[in-house]
Amino acid sequence: MLHLYNSLTRKKEPFVSLRPGKIGMYVCGITVYDHCHLGHARSMVAFDVMVRYLRSQGFDVTYVRNITDIDDKIIARASERDVSIDELTAQYIDAMNNDTHALNILPPDHEPRATGHIETIIRLIQRLLEKGNAYVSENGDVCYEVDTFPEYGKLSHKDIEGLVSGSRVEIVKEKRSPLDFVLWKKAKPGEPSWPSPWGEGRPGWHIECSAMAMHELGEQFDIHGGGLDLQFPHHENEIAQSEAATGKPFANYWLHVGMLQVNGEKMAKSIGNFYTIADVLKEHHPEVIRYFLLSSHYRSPLNYSEENLLNAKKALIRLYQAVKDVPPQTADSKLDEYWQEQFNQAMNDDFNTPVALSVLFQLAHEVNKSNSPALAHTLKNLAGILGFLQKDPESFLQSGLAEEEKLVIEQLIAERLKARAERNWTKADQIRADLLSKGIELEDGATGTTWRRIAE
Repeated sequence: MLHLYNSLTRKKEPFVSLRPGKIGMYVCGITVYDHCHLGHARSMVAFDVMVRYLRSQGFDVTYVRNITDIDDKIIARASERDVSIDELTAQYIDAMNNDTHALNILPPDHEPRATGHIETIIRLIQRLLEKGNAYVSENGDVCYEVDTFPEYGKLSHKDIEGLVSGSRVEIVKEKRSPLDFVLWKKAKPGEPSWPSPWGEGRPGWHIECSAMAMHELGEQFDIHGGGLDLQFPHHENEIAQSEAATGKPFANYWLHVGMLQVNGEKMAKSIGNFYTIADVLKEHHPEVIRYFLLSSHYRSPLNYSEENLLNAKKALIRLYQAVKDVPPQTADSKLDEYWQEQFNQAMNDDFNTPVALSVLFQLAHEVNKSNSPALAHTLKNLAGILGFLQKDPESFLQSGLAEEEKLVIEQLIAERLKARAERNWTKADQIRADLLSKGIELEDGATGTTWRRIAE
């Protein structure tokens, strides 16, 4: 049975969906004012694997990942570049789609944008005002009054006083309490705005996710996810405003992905230590990046380094080598039940991908010993749930080299072929050894000599 670590209760719990066989899942997406960095990729890959696994277990998953396309940062960036907000957000949504496609991240079933749900947001704010959980401040903003929700802090597990200091709280003198947060921002000159019962303005960040999640999944759903940095105040505020409006639990399970770090610090645009997905893709195969991102449990911090990416590449090479020479599976090939169960046990333990990967390597060892098409088929199928081992083995094993390097290898193969024809075995063996020392393995066959990279 699947067990998930629930941030709300701080413990692993058996997963029971609200509706048998169906799962509603909402994950906070990106704010589109810049290129996605590898920290975004970690979160997106983690939830992509969760969705893939849940579907492999027979669940009908409705996966929602939003786009924040109106925000202070977006407005500021558009102004800096002297472009329209629509132009800016369209540019970075396209870039995000290119990144996710390259990393084999499945598109969500629904990808709502904040600007497409203004009426939904306004209706939710009206409910909060009617219930006495919100107020119109002196400056015209509509704010949520935290003191009206006694359970505030139940997700981040901090007392109210402790939340005030050291948090992402915007201090505004018109608020009744420093923890109160803006639901609707009064329009400022030159900024985009929409009409509302409280005058022209635009939505605050937190209310956008509550409104879009409820629009797509209903007032209650199964799983809400995002990066650990969103737990407070964003997710805490989502719970407060959603549950105050409906009187029902918002999401049953809260899952948070640990931070991607560089030298012990969170990778973030605000710090300036981030690597864009596009830039990393220039240097590394997409499946290598996926493997690296899954090599640590999703809740644990993960350190970005070239060494860790190299280790991921070596690991993937070993997996591809295991399946490269196995005969094709037959039409009636079935997954090996033992290995499928071992994999499922790992994934049922809060999506424990490091243990799942170890299962794949044990299985690869058996494939190497037996050359069994059924086991190779099982290996590729289970790895496919993690989103890799889906390329042609020969193509993958020759990837990552510049065309000039490939040309040199082909020239050396031609020289070796000539040496063999001249019965100069010493030279032929030396060329093979030289290439092997550089991680290139030659294989002689009836149709000629082929080459592939191997784990060094």
